[in-house]
Parts: sequence; C-alpha cells; structure tokens
Amino acid sequence: MDLMGPFSNASDRAGRAFRSFWEVSAPALKHLRAGYRTFVRLLADMMPKGLYARALIIIIAPIVVLEGVIAFVFMERHWQNVTRRLSETTARDIAALIDIYDGSPATKYDDIIRIARDRLNLSMQIMPPGDLPEARPKPFFDLLDRALSREISRHVQRPFWIDTVGQSRHVEIRVQHSDSILRFLAVRTQTYASNSHIFLLWMVGSSVILLTVAILFLRNQIRPILRLAEAADDFGKGRAISDDLEPRGAREVRQAAAAFLEMRDRIRQHVDQRTTMLAGVSHDLRTVLTRFKLELAFMEESPDVQSLKADVDEMQHMLEDYLAFARGDGGEEAKLTNLTELLEEIHEEAQVYGTDIELKFRKRRGDVMVPLKRQAFKRAITNLVSNAVRYGDKIIIRVATEGQWLRIEVDDNGPGIPASERENVFKPFYRIDRARNQDDGNSGLGLAIARDIAKSHGGDITLGESSMGGLRAIISVPL
Repeated sequence: MDLMGPFSNASDRAGRAFRSFWEVSAPALKHLRAGYRTFVRLLADMMPKGLYARALIIIIAPIVVLEGVIAFVFMERHWQNVTRRLSETTARDIAALIDIYDGSPATKYDDIIRIARDRLNLSMQIMPPGDLPEARPKPFFDLLDRALSREISRHVQRPFWIDTVGQSRHVEIRVQHSDSILRFLAVRTQTYASNSHIFLLWMVGSSVILLTVAILFLRNQIRPILRLAEAADDFGKGRAISDDLEPRGAREVRQAAAAFLEMRDRIRQHVDQRTTMLAGVSHDLRTVLTRFKLELAFMEESPDVQSLKADVDEMQHMLEDYLAFARGDGGEEAKLTNLTELLEEIHEEAQVYGTDIELKFRKRRGDVMVPLKRQAFKRAITNLVSNAVRYGDKIIIRVATEGQWLRIEVDDNGPGIPASERENVFKPFYRIDRARNQDDGNSGLGLAIARDIAKSHGGDITLGESSMGGLRAIISVPL
C-alpha cells in the first residue's frame, strides 16, 4: 500500500496552485514595484537638494509629527472626554430640573428657578408654549454642539434646540414641554473644556522657540561647510582663495577644512617645483637652440642651411608647445578680466595670419567682466583660432553669455573632424590624417592645452560641426 500517495497528490496540487497564483500575481507585483520606484523618484525630485534645507527637514519633521500625535491624543482622549462629561453633567441637571418641574405646582416654579440658579449655576426661564426656533447653522468646530446635543437627547428625551454660537460666553438650550418651553442658559465653560487652547498655545510656542534655536545653531554649523565648498570650487577654477579660511565648526568639518588646506599647500608646492624645473629646462634648451641659430647665421646660404634653419624653428616651436603643456596655467591667479577687450586683442593679433576672421557678440556688446587667468585663457582662444586658421580660410568667433556661463565658439570652413575622432584629438600628441591634414609644425598639443586651460577655469571645450561645414570649437566657462 502506497502511504505517500495522498501526500504526493496534495503536494502536486499545492504546487500547481502556487504556480497559478504566481502567474496571476507576478504582473501585478511588477507594476506595483514600478509604481513604487516612480513614487520614490518623484519624492526624491521634490525634496530639497541643499544640506541646510535637508537638515531643517530632519529637525522639523520629528517635531511636527510629535506635535501632531500629541495634539491628536489630547483632542481625542482629554478634550473630548472632558467636554463629553461636562455636557453630560449639564444635560443631567437640565433633566433633573424638568423632572422637578413636572412634579411641582405652578406656585413652586420660582423655587425651581432659584434652585437652578443657586445650586446648578443655570439660568432657567419658563416661556409660553409654542414651536422651537429653527436650527441654526452648525459652527465650523462643532465639538461642543455634537457632544451637548447627544447628551441632551439621551437624558432629556424631548424636542430641544441649542445655540452654541449666538452668545459668546453662554450656551442657550430650549426644551419643548407640553405646556411651555423651558429655556436654560449655561456658562460656556460649564459645558465644555475651554482652556485647551492654552495647552495648544504652549505647545506651538515652545516648538517655535526650539525651532528658532535649532535654526540658528544649524546655520552656524552649515556656514563652515558652505565656505569650504566655495573655497574648493574657487581653487578648482584657479581663483584666489581668501586667506581667512580657517577650520571652524564641528570636529569633522574642521578636519575636512584642515585636509583641504593641506592639500592646497601641497598642490601649490608641487606646481611651484614643476614650474621652477621647467623654467630651468626651458633655459638650457633655448640656450642650445640659440647656439644653433648663431652657427647657422654665420654659414653661407644654401638649401641645406635653410632646411636646418627650418628644423631649428620647428624644434623651438615644438619645445614651446611641450613646455606650455607641461607647465599648464603656470600658477597664474584668476582676476577680473574685461572679456571684450581680451577678445578684441586676440582678433587684432590674429590678423597676422592673413585669413578672414570675424568677431561677433551675441545678445550684448558691452563689457563683460569675468574672473580669468588672462594669459592662459588668451592662449587657449589663440590655440583654437590658430587651429582653425590652419585648415580654413574663413573664421567666425562668436561670444555669448548664457545664464551663468560664458560661451565662445570658433567656426571654420575647413574639412572638419569626424565625430568619432573629436574626443581623440584632445589627447596629447594625437594626430589624424583623414579629416584634417597635419602640417609639419603641428605638435598635436594645441587642443590639449586649450582643454586643460578651460578645465582649470571650471569649464570645458567641445567640438561639433560649424554652420559653414567645417569644425566648431566651443569653450564654456562659468561666469
């Protein structure tokens, strides 16, 4: 007898049921996960990006949630319970007075009114029989109205009318009797907890004080981080850093500031050492080239001598490019520079090439002051212009400011560069022969030097196709 048969069948049925359930629910779960990821992305996009705003949310959110929970618990448990008990007491007193009124002759009505006034703190009035007034609109915050109406309905069990809005310090209650209408006036504090606003005021006031203190302290903690970020940004763009930058704030912030200052000093020392070394190398090599030129000058002119002179000139040109590339910006500090004057100077000096070069300013023609390393930036633009002149016979330089960025375009009508090679030409010593013929004087460092200078200003250089069919070199730096 196979004892495992029933269990095996049950297991198979359970497996098939699970597979059927999974096949049905898998698409729904997939859509649910996609919706959750979309919601998380939207929430992340809505959240502030700054550290100060996020820190404020971290502080404010728990306080708001805590106050909300406390207020809800207080309103739900304390205020409503106290109001309900006070309303119940008032309704019981009114019901007791009505019972006494039912069992007393007309001669005792004055005693009932006196008992209501002296013992129960209720102003009672016996009015002629008639209809109750029309119900008034409910107040916006109708906790008292709901609680008192419910208790009167439960204890009095007669038609009634209440007014919790008309008189600010009293609550009016009218009960329809068989031979009269009984009118009661109760002090508002007698029917509901009227001092709850004091608790809310204390809670909100203390929260405002705590948040003010937290914001002030938080600003003092965030300010050193912002100053450190600004200093790092200025240093990355080659701008001068204020000498009063000192490690301040929390211990971790001070450590980060101290590490940054130490890194800055090391980089400056390294740049100074490299510049000094390159200056020595440049002096030694130029001395040798000068001797070559002097020796060639005393030789008789011949095709071989002219070839040697051309080789020496090419060697000197390549040496200047190598040293300029290795030196970088040469430690030059950024200063406010009149961009209009600088570009007009570059345009005037470029006339020596004998090429049609046009300078255009977009949007505005006035002076634009930009923090630049003047000589380095001039070299970068000159390299782009000389590169364009080498391959085209018409050059257009366009200048524009777009938001917080300066954009300079150098267009030519030359053969251009294929899109696949536009990043490679920024590599040092890289040469291409297919798109743009290289002459013997090109060292392959012009674009590399220009991009390094642009990046030292916090910008970059990109290549594209010009409106004239040639190459467009775009240099962008922040204002």
